[in-house]
Amino acid sequence: MKTLVRWLFKLLWRVEVRGLEHYTKVDQSQTPMLIVANHQSLLDGPLIDLFVPGRTTFMIHADHTGGWKRWLLKLADFIEVDMRSPLAAKHMIEALRAGKQGMIFPEGRISTTGGLMKVYEGTGLVADKTGAMILPVHIDNAHLSRFSYLDGRVRWIKRRWFPKITLTILAPQSLNIPAELKGHARHAQLKSAIYLLMRDSQFYARYQPKNLTQALLDAKQQFGHQACSISDAQGNQLGLKKLVLAARVLGLKLDQSLPNQTYVGVMLPNVAGMAAVFFALQAYGRVPAMLNFTAGEAALRSACETAQLKTILTSRKFIELAGLESLAQKLAEQVELVYLEDLREQIGLSLKLKALSRSVKTLPGRVVKPSEPAVVLFTSGSEGVPKAVLLSHANIVANIEQVSAMFSLLPGDPVFNALPTFHSFGLTAGLLWPLLKGARVELHPSPLHYHIIPERIYQTNARLFFATDSFYRGYAKKADAYDFYSIDALVAGAEKLKPETRQLYSDQFHKPIFEGYGVTETAPVLAVNIPQMCQHGTVGQLVPGMEYRLEPVAGLVEGGQLWVKGPNVMLGYFKADNPGVLEPVKEGWYDTGDIVTINAQGFITIQGRAKRFAKIAGEMVSLSAIEAAVASVCHQGQAVAVRLPDELKGERIVLVTDDTHLSKQQVSQAIRQAGLSELAVPKTILFVEQIPLLGTGKINYPAVDQLATP
Repeated sequence: MKTLVRWLFKLLWRVEVRGLEHYTKVDQSQTPMLIVANHQSLLDGPLIDLFVPGRTTFMIHADHTGGWKRWLLKLADFIEVDMRSPLAAKHMIEALRAGKQGMIFPEGRISTTGGLMKVYEGTGLVADKTGAMILPVHIDNAHLSRFSYLDGRVRWIKRRWFPKITLTILAPQSLNIPAELKGHARHAQLKSAIYLLMRDSQFYARYQPKNLTQALLDAKQQFGHQACSISDAQGNQLGLKKLVLAARVLGLKLDQSLPNQTYVGVMLPNVAGMAAVFFALQAYGRVPAMLNFTAGEAALRSACETAQLKTILTSRKFIELAGLESLAQKLAEQVELVYLEDLREQIGLSLKLKALSRSVKTLPGRVVKPSEPAVVLFTSGSEGVPKAVLLSHANIVANIEQVSAMFSLLPGDPVFNALPTFHSFGLTAGLLWPLLKGARVELHPSPLHYHIIPERIYQTNARLFFATDSFYRGYAKKADAYDFYSIDALVAGAEKLKPETRQLYSDQFHKPIFEGYGVTETAPVLAVNIPQMCQHGTVGQLVPGMEYRLEPVAGLVEGGQLWVKGPNVMLGYFKADNPGVLEPVKEGWYDTGDIVTINAQGFITIQGRAKRFAKIAGEMVSLSAIEAAVASVCHQGQAVAVRLPDELKGERIVLVTDDTHLSKQQVSQAIRQAGLSELAVPKTILFVEQIPLLGTGKINYPAVDQLATP
């Protein structure tokens, strides 16, 4: 009977099993085996029983064993329990000790989000009491079948009877919980360990290095039924099918117009056409260099020189609406500006037919490897001359899967993105992640439209929204209390999230903000808080697939300088003093330049940039900690701590602020209440009309330094 049912499953759901070799790594005569898997549908139990070797005993919640399900369960061995009972694990412990192969769905229920939900502590307790090796199995795409529980979750999900289902068996693992942990603390650690194991299993099961063109084609094949994938503020819309078509046609035209140019500048806002240009360049082996048009003439000239750009793709309409005519004239002295309006007029029927006759699966003359450059992004320049960061296709695809393991995203889910795509946060998390996962991206041309953006979020029923602390505070001043009603997660990055901002959104909109952490050099997401694993005041836990080490810093008692290694770490830099020459990262390790502490649960707290510490009388003082303390009394502006040379103590601190109501007494009191030393009290407060900001919303620290320098 099982052989017949297995054949039927293979026929209907085209079941693919990967990693079977990992099953044989556990000697069950010596060590018990406990199988764990995510729970996507009613098919999951039969899938495990049919396609994982051995005779498996399942632990199943009593609610799931009644009616017609009991007839199906007769094909397998199972233990009926109440997952809410503290005695639920007892029967499985006995079964494993008796030599049986056990299986538990740690979530205890079928997911209604398409992603990993709450994990019960019983699974970890079973493994801990028996010393079992845990064999993780990740089930993929079963949630898109009619046997899932997504009914009513979202109206735009089009479930199918027979989607292709993949089972990935990963390497067996054991739980290594410190012996000194007892009672509640031990149970909490066991629960956390199982959750992280399953979260990481999703990443390792799904991540396959590929180029972005192939990733787009795969998304079109899987989610091409969706009517719209990208919408912008002008009402333009693109589906995955149209996006692939645009990549073929526009890509061929660009291939003909830009001979012998690998790196091509792109200077466009968040509009649907920008995505078409991005993938058109990718389709023919070009590498887009995303230019920050808010950075000013000097920074843009430097970027063009650093990346050795000869051409910038832009739009006349955009140049006119953004008031960038003067900037465009200056740039035209250095590089050629090619306008999309002109290219559109040059695309005739013959070129369209020629493009459609080709396949973008095999690029003309060569195949783009996942390890090759996919995009050039530029560091913000908040601490000096911008550097060109080269990210590979594999870097970006890896980060997309890392983010997917942290936040569940269903096909058709609306994601609102106002962060510019010249910012790595806006490009990867705000555009490519939802687009390549079949979601719907709502683009907005500027994050500074504080009146408009909350209303658009309301009208588009967005589930996810990304912004910086500065932008969140701007939206809160203009938004209606109900504008964020549809939001499942507000995510903050790029700068420190102030406690006051988090509290404001909790009080005014009844929504939490999940703070994350990333850098351009890691494509960019490194860590993030999520609903299942969150500690306010931290930037969350590292995403799957990352290694880290902390290098000690002289004069610093706690924490260290964070170095990271993983599949999302960049290829390297082009630098202004060595333009066009790749300076790779050494042995895959990247120095973030951030001073951090990491607690026992893996949550990261950023103490500040290494460059943003002052050394006063031999003691390291965090400028970021000073700013965080002063923020509690700086209600009508911002305050930035700057270090200047001092003949007696080496360095001294000056506080630069645009809040004219701030007094030295308030500042001193706030710093003392924060528990900082007397050395952290600024010697001088400098009042300015406005704190200089970059286009991304970050503070322009070099400009602030210039204001403070006598």
